[in-house]
Amino acid sequence: MKTRSVITIARQYGSGGRAIGKRLAEELEIPFYDKELLERAANDSGICKELFENHDEKPTNSFLYSLVMDTYSFGYNSAAFTDMPMNHKVFLAQFEAIKKLAEEGPCVMVGRCADYALSDFGNCFSVFIHSDLDTRIRRIAKEYDMKDNKARDAIQKTDKSRSSYYNYYTNKRWGDATSYNMCIDSGKMGFDKTVKCIIQTLKIFEGQD
Repeated sequence: MKTRSVITIARQYGSGGRAIGKRLAEELEIPFYDKELLERAANDSGICKELFENHDEKPTNSFLYSLVMDTYSFGYNSAAFTDMPMNHKVFLAQFEAIKKLAEEGPCVMVGRCADYALSDFGNCFSVFIHSDLDTRIRRIAKEYDMKDNKARDAIQKTDKSRSSYYNYYTNKRWGDATSYNMCIDSGKMGFDKTVKCIIQTLKIFEGQD
């Protein structure tokens, strides 16, 4: 299929969202961005890449959200941007990088509130990938050679962090079906069928089916 959409992937930890997003991009023959988003944001903003990695999808403190969005409208050179906390600078730089990448053409983006950053972008198709906890524990334990209890702790900690980050920076709720165009259970479907299902739904979204 030839797509004209930017597909954003939000995902529970251990659901395989990144792997599914990468396979999807390969099937559609379009670029894939995960950590690559951080590199693009670092290059464009002049903020060192390590700071992006340190703040990546981490919850922020309770600094005024309105200041963040007001500053976004003024750009990087404003005095407010200079004075704001680093986690907000990182978010704004990612926000800008996501928009620029979307303007370059169809692609798959993983995490980092990309669906929210592109909420005014008509060709954005947002997906949330989830799976039951036991399936995710087995996958993380195997992939990182962990005991089940350690895998469970990592899942709960990471999901809490992603949820807090998303809920803080957007006007939506992480994992809530109303926040996305499509939600899919990768544990029930398997990765290959999940990719096929997304592509079939994307055809309908684009009016190709």
